[in-house]
Amino acid sequence: MDILGLINGFIRVVETGSIAAAARAQGVSAAAVSQGIARLETHVGVRLLSRTTRSMALTESGARYYAKVRHIPGDIDLASQAATLEASPKGRLCVATTAAFGRHVLAPLMPAFKAAYPRIDIELIGTDRPVDHRLEGVDVSIRIFAQLDDRLVARRIASRPFVFCASPAYLERAGVPRSPEDLKDHACVVFRYPTDGRFLPWGFVRNGLRFDAQVNPAFVCDDIDMLAQIAANGGGIARLASFVAQPLIDSGRLVPLFRQDGRNKAYAEPEPMDLYACVAERSALNARVRAFIGFIEQALESQASARPGAVMSLTI
Repeated sequence: MDILGLINGFIRVVETGSIAAAARAQGVSAAAVSQGIARLETHVGVRLLSRTTRSMALTESGARYYAKVRHIPGDIDLASQAATLEASPKGRLCVATTAAFGRHVLAPLMPAFKAAYPRIDIELIGTDRPVDHRLEGVDVSIRIFAQLDDRLVARRIASRPFVFCASPAYLERAGVPRSPEDLKDHACVVFRYPTDGRFLPWGFVRNGLRFDAQVNPAFVCDDIDMLAQIAANGGGIARLASFVAQPLIDSGRLVPLFRQDGRNKAYAEPEPMDLYACVAERSALNARVRAFIGFIEQALESQASARPGAVMSLTI
């Protein structure tokens, strides 16, 4: 008896929602799928599916069984890849990422990734909206903590500082905030999530305790680069990822705020931006995805080592 084949047929029925759909997906008859389910139920000794002429549903035993076996086909694929020891992964790789991270960090790294893995064909999706890995064919996504989805498997791969900054002209006009509590009295340039309308919170850590600063949103936008340009042209204080802020700081158009000072008892550390690699499930960690995550993780680590403390070296 081909137990693995029967399990795979059962998984297809559950995930497609019907025996007929599972049969079409496998290129076999509905009768063959139905007979396979019956043989599997005989093998395990319990009814897995409750079937009528009009509906089908998992039994309690079936739900428990599905939870235990749903990863088996993917695990077998991973084992096959490991056994073949393929030195050069190949095939399509679809990566989704936030627009700003994709534009400033990921896209510049892609030619080097392609050179390292020439048989991988890369598709990038740069958007701040939620993406559905399964419906949109996404293999892996790079997300910040606020975008994590408990339906995905996530692993932290890097951390980047958030930088609070403003233009010299704005600071000369409005004064320099010395603590997060001062932000409520300043014009703030705030990012709003395009999907649910939430503001991205301005997080700090003081004496081991995290808190969100109260902000006065003078400008609201759903595009980080537009926020950066508003701040650089005197619109107010922005909270930007370091990879967006640093070129504007280097050119003198923005000045970083809240530098660490042992004499300033009100000092609070800006909460960093943690980056996560996310997949739909562990079985999605195929050779292409593993190659991509490893490459990006190493590249981000090298970038961080190359410019330690770049932002903090500047003065107001």
